[in-house]
Amino acid sequence: MKKRMGGEEQKTCSSKDVAPQPKLRRLYQVWQGSNRFLCGGRMIFGPDAGSLFLTILLIGGPAITFCIQCISKIEEHDRILGYPVFIVGATITILDLVFLFLTSGRDPGIVPRNLQPPESEDSFHMNTQSMEWVNGRSPQLRLPRTKDIRINGHSIKVKYCDTCLLYRPPRASHCSICNNCVQRFDHHCPWVGQCIGLRNYRFFFMFISSSTFLCMYVFVFSWINILEQKRKDTLWRAMSKEVLSVVLIVYCFIAVWFVGGLTVFHFYLICTNQTTYENFRYRYDKKENPYNKGLPRNFRELFLSKIPPSLNNFREWVAEEDFIESVGGSSIPHLKAIMSSKEKGGDIEMGSKFTSDGQVPDILQSLDYTGIEDKLKGKNADGGIMFDPFFYPMSPNPKDMKQNFNAGNEAHAGERND
Repeated sequence: MKKRMGGEEQKTCSSKDVAPQPKLRRLYQVWQGSNRFLCGGRMIFGPDAGSLFLTILLIGGPAITFCIQCISKIEEHDRILGYPVFIVGATITILDLVFLFLTSGRDPGIVPRNLQPPESEDSFHMNTQSMEWVNGRSPQLRLPRTKDIRINGHSIKVKYCDTCLLYRPPRASHCSICNNCVQRFDHHCPWVGQCIGLRNYRFFFMFISSSTFLCMYVFVFSWINILEQKRKDTLWRAMSKEVLSVVLIVYCFIAVWFVGGLTVFHFYLICTNQTTYENFRYRYDKKENPYNKGLPRNFRELFLSKIPPSLNNFREWVAEEDFIESVGGSSIPHLKAIMSSKEKGGDIEMGSKFTSDGQVPDILQSLDYTGIEDKLKGKNADGGIMFDPFFYPMSPNPKDMKQNFNAGNEAHAGERND
């Protein structure tokens, strides 16, 4: 029996000594942003990726209609809308959709988050105007909100991100929709359902420029088709016969103002090496742009440079406990602060609890109780104590209430008789 008991004790001890293995999951499965992943983390979209279907419909609907019209004209041996027009139109449409998916389904340049806040490089007791609490969830940490760095001889301020627990790289910003810091953040485009940043801006510009060219292409050849029919008949009769061409002309005329204006605006941004975020916020027309390298080098940097690799491997295996601890560790202090504020509020409201050290809170010590005491101790004209609502019983006896009510009615009737 002793041997068996000893063996069982050894087994229990050995099982306790062995540490539990951490649960491994893919990075995209524990990602703290608002992104949506497909194909096992190979494709990443924004939380509003559903708008992508509307964009495909707005592009593909008119383009397919135009291609169908070209095929019908080919069967009628029309010399205007023939095979060349059909092939070019179909090619532009396919390229436009490819650029759309390359913009929407790839990492725009997301900066990896820190699991823990950075260590303070400055003195903890330093009290200057530039020092402040950069993270309310970690009150023990004190860091400067901004830091100055030098780029091309210019001083640039980089801000601290409370969500990602890091100092953002230059030209990076935190997207409130995707909940990520993005390198060279331009804007969040709801039409593609993705942030536009360092790694997909090139494809975004190709997408809007090809959309503009497609609108102009369909618009021009739809007009040529109507003018060709005008030779045989009047303009109004030709337009009544070619209803599809008229609808395409109106649609493309409206759409080209949107995508065409967007293309011209981003062409200007490329020439001056700006982002939409910088253009609307910093206004480089009032000060020199430190990133502007001249027109040739700006175009070379955007279209001919190599796209940097992603800083995140969303398919790598990570320990789920690390992310749970980081989230819990960052939120628990914040939760404790809320709980302590509620308890303090409860001390004030209830008037029955004291602070942890057994003393009355300062806000209660500073109150003037003389007026309250005078009211409580005051007497009416008959010499009785005045009614005090604070001492009224919470659950009075119904019989006593009935007797008091009858006595009050009798006294009231006696006063009337007098």
